[in-house]
Amino acid sequence: MAERSMKQPGPDHPITVTRHPGRIVVSAGGRVIADTRAALTLREASYPAVHYVPRTDVDMAALVRSAHATYCPYKGACSYFSIPGGGARAENAVWTYETPYPAVAEIAGHLAFYPDRVDSIDVESIEDKPLAP
Repeated sequence: MAERSMKQPGPDHPITVTRHPGRIVVSAGGRVIADTRAALTLREASYPAVHYVPRTDVDMAALVRSAHATYCPYKGACSYFSIPGGGARAENAVWTYETPYPAVAEIAGHLAFYPDRVDSIDVESIEDKPLAP
């Protein structure tokens, strides 16, 4: 097996991880799978932003670890979970970097969801909240 290289984010491939200021609710198979106010948002190069939800805010009993695995030279080895209640489209719907590279260490213990493999990902931000009178 070829050795995997670790790349560092930089001007040509920036990566930032920030705390998401609002609530995120993920539904699949007609039920809430995740509900958090402690998500992290990872922005990587020109890719769409990804919300990572703490495992403590995910119904882990609704997930089944799959054998699927991938690798990112910036984040490390990636493991996947399927959501049996979500049907065939929810196969490998969830991913996680269990031991991410130091540049993105904050995402350890968090899960991300493919938007097209779950029913919905509702993202509330501070801007979505009405102002107090």
